[in-house]
Amino acid sequence: MKKIFITGATGLLGANVIIKLLKDGYFVIALVRKKSSYLGEKNENLKLIEGDLFADISSFLPEIDSLIHIAAETRQDLVTYEDYKRVNYDGTLSLFTQAKACGVKRFIFISSANTLGYGSRKNPGNENSSPLYPFTKSMYAQSKMEAEDYLLQHAGKTQLIILNPTFMIGKYDHKPSSGKIIFWAWKKRVIFYPKGGKNFVHAEDAAQGVVQAIEYGKSGEKYLLAHENLKYKDFFKKVNHITNQKTVMIPIPDTVISILGWIGDGLRKMNIKTNLCTSNMKALQVHNYYSNRKSVEELGIRYKSIDKALQDAIEYFSLVKIP
Repeated sequence: MKKIFITGATGLLGANVIIKLLKDGYFVIALVRKKSSYLGEKNENLKLIEGDLFADISSFLPEIDSLIHIAAETRQDLVTYEDYKRVNYDGTLSLFTQAKACGVKRFIFISSANTLGYGSRKNPGNENSSPLYPFTKSMYAQSKMEAEDYLLQHAGKTQLIILNPTFMIGKYDHKPSSGKIIFWAWKKRVIFYPKGGKNFVHAEDAAQGVVQAIEYGKSGEKYLLAHENLKYKDFFKKVNHITNQKTVMIPIPDTVISILGWIGDGLRKMNIKTNLCTSNMKALQVHNYYSNRKSVEELGIRYKSIDKALQDAIEYFSLVKIP
């Protein structure tokens, strides 16, 4: 039985990855801040250990086949780059250094699609696309890019696989995290939407991509875990259809979104936490589209529709009664 070490077990992707690993017969050791924060099912092949990304985990690594690093600082309201770098870069290096020293065969790093350049619907971004504005100004994306570069330069004999998921929707979004976008439209009489768009992927499919990478991922390669390129308007229409609601949909002028970004920049200069900033607001205006061709061909992923992802997420949110 292969042993896997994983971080980020309490998040959307981590929870889905653990479910698939256990189903496929792996023994999983999961690093969590608090065992009580793990809301998944108990299993004799799952061991939870408490600690942060800088903890000494070397005693758990000698028999580990793969270390899957998912945990990250993803909040968009932090004010300084150091807030992101400590977790997404320094924390990654701490884990990687220990994994390499202990002879872990494979290090799988979960990065972000936004470290790669996006494209249009006809010519979507791929694993060879250089990062583009506004994500080159995103402190989150910058910290992920810095970590990617370090890992690629220092992997040595350790097999390194980088996975770049797009915007994930699905079950087990406890916080919720990315699922917050559903609440922009669900149970609303009026929906205000930006004119841009992005790529959406079912969290289960992204998790399957992580598991498939253990066996089929090639060292030194990046893989986009991506599926449907949708305008925000069309995404919210899907929410309306699935929830059987009729709403008025009103586009937000780009000028208004840009002004909000400028206001956010001013607040951040006063050290006030806010999701608003120029780069975040510009991200709502672009068509942030990607291709999943490489992950389909090399990892063998068969992606489900975003309608299915929305159905699963909404059923989950209804069950756990997230307001």
